[in-house]
Amino acid sequence: MINFHNIKSLVLPALILLLVSCGQRTTINTQSTETMFNPVEGNVKLMNLDPGHFHASLVQKTMYESVDPTVNVYAPDGPEVESYLNRIKDYSSRPESPTSWEEKVYKGDDFLEKMLSEKPGNMMVVSGNNSKKTEYILKSVEAGIHVLSDKPMVISPEKFSMLEQAFETAAKNGVLLYDIMTERHEITTMLQKELSLMPELFGTLKTGTPEEPSITKESVHHFSKIVSGKPLIRPPWFFDVSQQGEGIVDVTTHLVDLIQWEAFPGVTLKKSDVEIVSGKRWTTDLTPDMFRKVTGLDTWPDYLEKDVEDKQLKVYSNGEINYKLKGIHAKASVIWNYEAPAGTGDTHYSIMRGSKVNLVIRQGEAEGYKPILYIEATSIESPKAFKKTLEASVRDLAGKYPGVEVQEMEGMIWQLQIPDSYKVGHEAHFGQVTEKYLGYLKSGNLPQWEIPNMIVKYYTTTEGMKKAME
Repeated sequence: MINFHNIKSLVLPALILLLVSCGQRTTINTQSTETMFNPVEGNVKLMNLDPGHFHASLVQKTMYESVDPTVNVYAPDGPEVESYLNRIKDYSSRPESPTSWEEKVYKGDDFLEKMLSEKPGNMMVVSGNNSKKTEYILKSVEAGIHVLSDKPMVISPEKFSMLEQAFETAAKNGVLLYDIMTERHEITTMLQKELSLMPELFGTLKTGTPEEPSITKESVHHFSKIVSGKPLIRPPWFFDVSQQGEGIVDVTTHLVDLIQWEAFPGVTLKKSDVEIVSGKRWTTDLTPDMFRKVTGLDTWPDYLEKDVEDKQLKVYSNGEINYKLKGIHAKASVIWNYEAPAGTGDTHYSIMRGSKVNLVIRQGEAEGYKPILYIEATSIESPKAFKKTLEASVRDLAGKYPGVEVQEMEGMIWQLQIPDSYKVGHEAHFGQVTEKYLGYLKSGNLPQWEIPNMIVKYYTTTEGMKKAME
């Protein structure tokens, strides 16, 4: 005899699951219980390859319990590796929480071949000249080395397939290839994401239009800046887009990553989910004096002469991508200026448009050039009922982030009050990312969506670059 009650009990949950999975922003817990790569047993032994960018030293601004203090460095001889070593020395001599790294350095043009032949470590950090970075990554994972890479992993559409091959090879060899996405640890972005996952407050993410995207991320950076308390001297190749990459494939990597991470948390994306609507690129122009101040060089290197017009260096450091991700309109744009006004620095703007509120991060003059998260009501029937919902949502948020409060402004706008203890700064985010990566190495698994979404991220930036070049 057929038991219709049992059939109903099976079918109804299945239908509910199907309906939920069809939603725009389904959050899926995809943490695998199976080993995705070979767990590291004992201490991680670190190698640093061609540390030509200051991000390489920021990974070592702190010590890690699971990392051997001896670091093997492989690099071409020159000012870049010396700058890296000097920053490591500064960290070891600081009065508060000094580090204790022991640097074993090989300098030579065959630095990559030397690292691969000696292979004294099982994890490699790469942060430097991007022209050969994709090749460095591929050869390292071919050699069975775990790789923690600074962004970007690839700067040209022609090398995107090589990056895909690197991910395939890493999986085959049981090693983890991962990039350093520091902006996921910035507190206002973290809380913007948290609030967007509260449908009673946020509603649902709008579809948006090219003119008014559902989610926008804009980042403003500066060539002249202070790092670890000292003026930053940049290598001259940083201004050659064939070596550093254009802005549309460099810093934009962070912005595209955040769009995926916030709009589709826990969802495994595919390249077919991306549709590039438009792309554009433009230059920041540097005078010889500006170039001298940020590089210490009196003349342009020969490889930059191609980009000099009317005695100014024209750097394609700015870019914008308008695209659709699973039908949602998004925009990512990066702007590079020479120098920030006194008392300011790099800035970030972001908006997520919900059916009930907009969640907006601003970092302008009104905010004292510090990132502030605003909640802007856009479609509510009862202000009194909305305030009650908002207060309840912030109380829930404070359960996870103690001390977070909300302050009412004017015109149905509220500002989220965030304790300073959460505002650790950009440099500290490198240690946070590295700790998370080390946790993945120890366990041998990571969220299933991470690797597919890294591939989609770089597909988006390189396809955006192609669109901008048309």
